[in-house]
Amino acid sequence: MKKNFLLIFALFSLFASAQTINDFEFVLVPTKFDFQDSQNEYRLNTILKYRLAEFGFDVRFTSDQINANYNDRCLYLTAYIVNESRFLLTKLRVEFRDCNNVVVFKSDLGTSKTKMRKDAYIEALEKALLSVKEANYKFTGKKTEQTVLATVAESDIAAEKNEVISDKTLFAQPIANGFQLVDATPKVVLKIFKTSQPDYFLANADGKEGVVLKRNNTWFFEYYQNDKLISERLEIKF
Repeated sequence: MKKNFLLIFALFSLFASAQTINDFEFVLVPTKFDFQDSQNEYRLNTILKYRLAEFGFDVRFTSDQINANYNDRCLYLTAYIVNESRFLLTKLRVEFRDCNNVVVFKSDLGTSKTKMRKDAYIEALEKALLSVKEANYKFTGKKTEQTVLATVAESDIAAEKNEVISDKTLFAQPIANGFQLVDATPKVVLKIFKTSQPDYFLANADGKEGVVLKRNNTWFFEYYQNDKLISERLEIKF
């Protein structure tokens, strides 16, 4: 019995080690890694998700709402940022692990000597991701028949390559008759509803009702507060 178990374990290990990232149809990205104090700290999670989508991966956050009928987690890889930093040197690596926590692929180590922690983490992550890009991911397995339903998060929004995304950017997720605008948390900040004009929406947020409109290529949320017209500038990615 013991010999049979060891044989099965050895065969399983051999099979797992033979897998590549191309064998997996989807990648999950956690909203918080072990070394982070809060979700999406320094925007590392959304940057990772955005870049992987840019490299051709079908990516979702682990917090996304996935169809309950679609529960074969072994079709997914999970992408982790591993922090190997030491004094005065930030060192990050990206690892792709399967449902058994076996590392299927790991990136080269990205490093940064930048003193500002946020800038150092982002620089090191971008460097680590270069080797992921060079892996030229392309799914070679069989497409699943089930439909996956997931919430749209920051990195799902189509954006031009190398586009700079600020901390104030709001991302438009389609809803019935309009969009909900979410920040990088992701948190719903504003809901806007279509009118007969493409650049003019009815809007509400935290009890404030007004309009969102584009003026001189800039979006504004306008509403009345204590009989005074308030106009707030918005950065929106559709």
